[in-house]
Amino acid sequence: MLDPHPLNTMALATLIAGLRAAGEDTRLRILALLDEGELTVSDLTDILGQSQPRVSRHLKLMAEAGLIERSREGAWAFFRLADRTSLGQLARALIQRIDPQDLTMATDRDRLRDVRAQRAEAAQAFFSRHAAEWDRIRSLHAAEAVVEAKIRDIVGDAPISSLLDLGTGTGRMVSLLGGLAERIVGVDASHAMLAVARANLERDTIKGVEWRQGDLYALPVDRNSFELVIVHQVLHFLDDPARALREAAQALAPGGRLVVVDFAPHDLEFLRETQAHRRLGFSVEQMTDWLVEAGLDVVRHDDIAPPENLGGQLTVSIFVARDPRRQMA
Repeated sequence: MLDPHPLNTMALATLIAGLRAAGEDTRLRILALLDEGELTVSDLTDILGQSQPRVSRHLKLMAEAGLIERSREGAWAFFRLADRTSLGQLARALIQRIDPQDLTMATDRDRLRDVRAQRAEAAQAFFSRHAAEWDRIRSLHAAEAVVEAKIRDIVGDAPISSLLDLGTGTGRMVSLLGGLAERIVGVDASHAMLAVARANLERDTIKGVEWRQGDLYALPVDRNSFELVIVHQVLHFLDDPARALREAAQALAPGGRLVVVDFAPHDLEFLRETQAHRRLGFSVEQMTDWLVEAGLDVVRHDDIAPPENLGGQLTVSIFVARDPRRQMA
């Protein structure tokens, strides 16, 4: 069935250009694959069994027509449906008219599963190399399940129009909150971590996430665009957390919320040496000052202390700040 939401109207010339760009068998196959999630040229050549120049030309034509979007991630480029535009909606409507039992499409989906399995294997290898380090940190603070339950409680169950996860890492916050959001963007400076996040979210079957490699001091996203921005266990790695918070605040839509999760002040100096922590936690006063300087109203603060009987030494602090601009109906 077609999407029950009607397509936005567009100029006749634009519609014809979009149909021409999509009206070729390989391009329709590519659109159907991108409907499943972001893919690289290499992914698509493996799935389609076609040369890289040919696939790249198809992608170039569809990107120029506005059917798909391209984002850089280091030396790689990822492609996705431009599903927030009229032509992207047109592409999705065309895909929904294809018989799901079509043999060519079924074969493409099988090959896509193989590509994703290879991604997951590579991501797991990376994760395994660093798991011991991360496990050591986890052992020092409250159980992640407790922290995540508190985050879900704070965010609530109401639908979210747009979610931005900064320093997304393994994509855990996207997995935790993504089901609430219509649009999801995860940003991280590390290509390796984005590979882990992609694999994790494909396993969790959350589709349509936009993954972007970028600097938290100069975010690769539109300003005034996100209803919820989350910064989870990121600031203690940064030289200038206040600057990152100001940049995060700029991404908030009017009335939007910023949720910051990090450590309260501590004296575990070894974390600087072994885990690259730049800051040994943040006080309530310091975090509040930074959020206010970023133009936000601090509306909530929670501390989650570690179980004393397990020898935990790190308290997790959660701050919620809101953009004071009134959300217009």
